[in-house]
Amino acid sequence: MSATTETKSLYTGKSFLIACTVSAVYLLLSWLLIGYKPDQLYLVVFFNSFYFISRTTRKFITGLSIFIVYWVIFDYMKAFPNYRYNQVHIADLYQAEKNLFGISGEGATLTPNEYWALHSRSFLDVITGIFYLCWVPVPLAFAVYLFFKNRMGFLHFSLSFFLVNLIGFAVYYIYPAAPPWYVQQHGFAFIANTPGNTGGLEKFDLFFGAGIFQSLYSKSSNVFAAMPSLHASYPLIVLYYGIVYKAKWFNLFFGMVMLGIWFAAVYNSHHYVLDVLAGIGCAIISLLVFRVSVQRETWVKRFVTGFVKKIS
Repeated sequence: MSATTETKSLYTGKSFLIACTVSAVYLLLSWLLIGYKPDQLYLVVFFNSFYFISRTTRKFITGLSIFIVYWVIFDYMKAFPNYRYNQVHIADLYQAEKNLFGISGEGATLTPNEYWALHSRSFLDVITGIFYLCWVPVPLAFAVYLFFKNRMGFLHFSLSFFLVNLIGFAVYYIYPAAPPWYVQQHGFAFIANTPGNTGGLEKFDLFFGAGIFQSLYSKSSNVFAAMPSLHASYPLIVLYYGIVYKAKWFNLFFGMVMLGIWFAAVYNSHHYVLDVLAGIGCAIISLLVFRVSVQRETWVKRFVTGFVKKIS
C-alpha cells in the first residue's frame, strides 16, 4: 500500500465520524455521570492521536480499546456506589478472616493485616509498594508485547482480562466489602462516601517523600470493593498467558510479581487473605469460561476471528 493510499484510508469521513462520535459520547456521558475531569480529555487526546497517526497505531489503539472500556466502566462506578444496592460487609468479613487465618500474638488473635501492621519493616514497605505499582503496568506491558508478537494471543489475553473485571465488578455489587484499613481506621460502623485511603502504602510514600499512592487512591471509585481482590487476579492471568505463549524467562518475573502483589495486598491492609483467594478464584473462572466459550460458542469464535483480522 502506498503512502498516499494509506493516508486516504486514515483520513476518511467515516473515520472522522467514528472518532468524533466516540469522543463526544464519552465526554458527555462522563460529564453527566461523574463530572468533568482532566483525565477524560487526556484519554480522548490519546485515543485520537493513535487513531490518526498511522495504520499501525490505529490497529494498536483498536486492540487497546478493550482495556480502555474497562477503565471507563471502572471510573463510572463512582456514579453507582455499590453500597446503595446491598449491605456492606465489615464485621462479618473481619471475623471470618480472623477465624480462618488468625495469628496469635500481642495477647490476642490478630488478622494477618493487623499482625503485619504491628511488625512492618522499611524494606517490606518499599518492596511491597513497588510490587503494588506493577498492578496495571505489567498487564499493559504484556498486552503490548503480545500485540506485536501474536495478535490472537493478544486478543485472548485482553478478553480474559476484561472478563475477570466484569466478574469482579459483579461481585462488588453483590457483596460490597470494606478493606482491612477501613476497620483499622473506622471500626465496624458503615460510613458512606468514605474517601479512598493508601492504608499501609502511606509508608512507601513517606519513605520516598512522594505522594504516588495518595494520588492514585484519591481517585478510587469505591472503597467498599475489597472482595474480590482484582490485584490478585491480574498477575495470575498474565502468568497463565505468559506460559501459554512461551514468554520464557519473563515468566519468572511474572511469577515473582504475582506472589509479591498477593503478599503486598495483605501486608498493606488493602485486602484480607479471603479477598486475595477470591481474586485468584475469579481469575481461574474467567480463564476457564473464556476458553470454553472460544471452543464451543460459534459467535465467540466469529467475534475473535473478526477482531483479530481488524487489528492485523
